[in-house]
Amino acid sequence: MYLDVVSFCPCLVLVFISSLKKYKEKTGGQKAMAGYRAEDDYDYLFKVVLIGDSGVGKSNLLSRFTRNEFSLESKSTIGVEFATRSLNVDGKVIKAQIWDTAGQERYRAITSAYYRGAVGALLVYDVTRHSTFENVERWLKELRDHTDPNIVVMLVGNKSDLRHLVAVSTEDGKSFSEREALYFMETSALEATNVDNAFSEVLTQIYKIVSKKAMEMGQNGNATTVPSKVEKIDVGKDVTDVKRVGCCSN
Repeated sequence: MYLDVVSFCPCLVLVFISSLKKYKEKTGGQKAMAGYRAEDDYDYLFKVVLIGDSGVGKSNLLSRFTRNEFSLESKSTIGVEFATRSLNVDGKVIKAQIWDTAGQERYRAITSAYYRGAVGALLVYDVTRHSTFENVERWLKELRDHTDPNIVVMLVGNKSDLRHLVAVSTEDGKSFSEREALYFMETSALEATNVDNAFSEVLTQIYKIVSKKAMEMGQNGNATTVPSKVEKIDVGKDVTDVKRVGCCSN
């Protein structure tokens, strides 16, 4: 690995940033010119968690985003699993490490470890089951109890393809998002509607916070020099600067 892993704690984003010079020298630039990037060749690693009641489609959102797969027979997640996918944001490779766990109460004992280090979250409910929307407030409280309250959060109304069964209106989702300063989208993992958009928006907003802090730190020295040690970036203040409700729905 030519670039160190980015790790996080609830109140800090601990960013390891390193130059890709060694990689380019070793490959002679040929692979880079061909658009090739190794599996562990990335600029930032962000941990994002999926939360919400069981059966709202968290696992299918994860598999759709990371593998472009969907299963009608998907079962409730047992314990915790995670998957990764890399995106390009402003010329930087962002590797998302996305964690998924079951929503059943019996798994709540794992919450501290599950939330630790998360800098983004997708809070998911099922638009056809109003009870899952009613529980969103409790999930948000739990998230904020275990992380910095200002982490980037996207409220996701999933299963928007089931239009004839909708029990939670788009306006209700938007209203809650506005009240809590969250982003908002309605998605369909089945039809792949807005799935990429939801994850990408969360990752882009996290990146904006990190890059802003990196620029501020660069002004104290040589802005063109890549730091060779851990840089601590406080996400608390700056997340609120970029948060806006996104009303992207079907």
